[in-house]
Amino acid sequence: MTKKSQALATRPKKRSRFAFVGEIIGELRKVVWPTRQEAIRLTIMVIIVCVTVGIILGSLDYGFAEMVTKLLLGGS
Repeated sequence: MTKKSQALATRPKKRSRFAFVGEIIGELRKVVWPTRQEAIRLTIMVIIVCVTVGIILGSLDYGFAEMVTKLLLGGS
């Protein structure tokens, strides 16, 4: 095999620029979509986790800010 034929063999086949649209539709048909009830339940769970993590991080931030103020800045 010559270098030119090797280069041609490894080069991807040319396709239409919009051929991927058909592939996308085919892949989306394979997806198992959640039911409305599952989507609502999972959305509520995500919101609860986000609020919980936000409260924890906010508390830590406030605590560290107070600690820095009292220790390093000699706050009253």
